[in-house]
Amino acid sequence: MKTKVLAQDNLYWMKKALRLAAKGQYTTRPNPCVGCVIVKDGQEVGSGWHQCAGEPHAEVYALQEVGELAQGATCYVTLEPCAHHGRTPPCCQVLVKAGIQHVVIANEDPNPFVNGKGVEYLKANGVEVLSGILAEEGKKLNRAFFKRMREGKSWVTLKLGTTLDGKIADFKGDSQWITGHLARQDVQKLRARHDAVLSTARTVMKDEARLTVRTLPDDLPESLKSRFKQPLRVILDRKALLPKEAAIFKEEHPVLVYTAKSLSKDNQLVDYQWVPTLSDQTLDLPAIFNDLAQREINSVLVEAGGVLGGALLNQGLVDEIVIYMAPSLLGQQAQSGIVFPEALSLSQRYQLQFDEVQTLGSDIKIAAYYKEVL
Repeated sequence: MKTKVLAQDNLYWMKKALRLAAKGQYTTRPNPCVGCVIVKDGQEVGSGWHQCAGEPHAEVYALQEVGELAQGATCYVTLEPCAHHGRTPPCCQVLVKAGIQHVVIANEDPNPFVNGKGVEYLKANGVEVLSGILAEEGKKLNRAFFKRMREGKSWVTLKLGTTLDGKIADFKGDSQWITGHLARQDVQKLRARHDAVLSTARTVMKDEARLTVRTLPDDLPESLKSRFKQPLRVILDRKALLPKEAAIFKEEHPVLVYTAKSLSKDNQLVDYQWVPTLSDQTLDLPAIFNDLAQREINSVLVEAGGVLGGALLNQGLVDEIVIYMAPSLLGQQAQSGIVFPEALSLSQRYQLQFDEVQTLGSDIKIAAYYKEVL
């Protein structure tokens, strides 16, 4: 009976730690989201969460509230305490020094600088460690960070705003607006959760897009609104078609342009990166996403036309698809949200798994991912 009560307690406190961790989903990049709750004699005595890269980790914030009560207490933390000197001291050492007796962890940290070393240090210093509590929930929260640490690749989300028949624009290319206000507001939150927003020069010019987060998320803590950083805006521009006066360059936020042309830098906020073209004269997409991962970009939101979406799917570069679907039809002459290079048979279809289905006014939001990515 005692074991069952302890197990229930572990779940209760870890759920709270995960809720705290989620508060950092818009501001911790390139770091993961981490929450921490410190419990003594069945009561919470302190809590904290990682807020911004370079600032104290969740364990440190929690210990600041605890003081001497940390002696003999239990620390519930969503990610293994770090074991290396980065921008902040190792959290595993801070916990030992404070006198924490038990540490319960959702996930071990896949960062090669940690990767079990924090757990080893804690155990070597007499701290009891239990790992794997709500591990799937923890991994889902930090899925982009986990992928970059384990595979050296960014998590890629393909976003579409479509009609019921999967069209993203009419036969003339007009797309503003297929979905309603609430759906478009939710896109702002989706952008804010990603480290980068990627599109093509053609799409950006046609829509006069700026690819910024225009409205801060309503669940962004008030204390962090002044510290929110816009996602990196990434443009694929093979032929260097994007004019200097394009709307995207009018914002005071960085832009990264991948191109097959040699261009000189004439704007401090614009970085031009040359990439090779393939035999079909398209940009080397895997090379682009590898470069983004090297730049510590955990997650990329793709907002572009159907050709790029189809190419990304065809090359296995998409992890998740988010579709905002309006109850309307445009017919076969309209532009499709996904255009594959070749026709697919039923056996070749892309099979995904639903993650979320939500009603937003008159529209529906559907999020789906490939099961193996989680």
